[in-house]
Amino acid sequence: MNKFTAIGNVGKDPEVRLLDSGVSVATVSLATTERSYKMANGTEVPERTEWHNIVLWKGLADIAEKYIKKGDKIYIEGKVRYRSYDDKDGVKRYITDIHVDSMEMLTPKPKDQQTQGNAPQQPREFLKDDLPF
Repeated sequence: MNKFTAIGNVGKDPEVRLLDSGVSVATVSLATTERSYKMANGTEVPERTEWHNIVLWKGLADIAEKYIKKGDKIYIEGKVRYRSYDDKDGVKRYITDIHVDSMEMLTPKPKDQQTQGNAPQQPREFLKDDLPF
């Protein structure tokens, strides 16, 4: 089974592009943080932040473009994918991506959007297969 689950903060606004086939794809950096703690023997383990490359396709990419911004907290489920390339010096580089199957936005809407009657509702949870795009 290949399953990745994370809750984290978006590191920058999504970068969205349209492929020649008409399919949209968005990439986002996601930071997940493990809190610091003290072990029973008194050793302190510092906070640790990991950065993940997140890839959203089709409808999820469109949702990310419209609603996700730097600093937002999101919950994602997806699959780990690996790729490699040769850099300009001919050195093989490896990249790990997370291809998202479902996403839930956890950052609350700003208060000014909550009180405006004509403000669009911000979507909360999305599944890749449930979207009509």
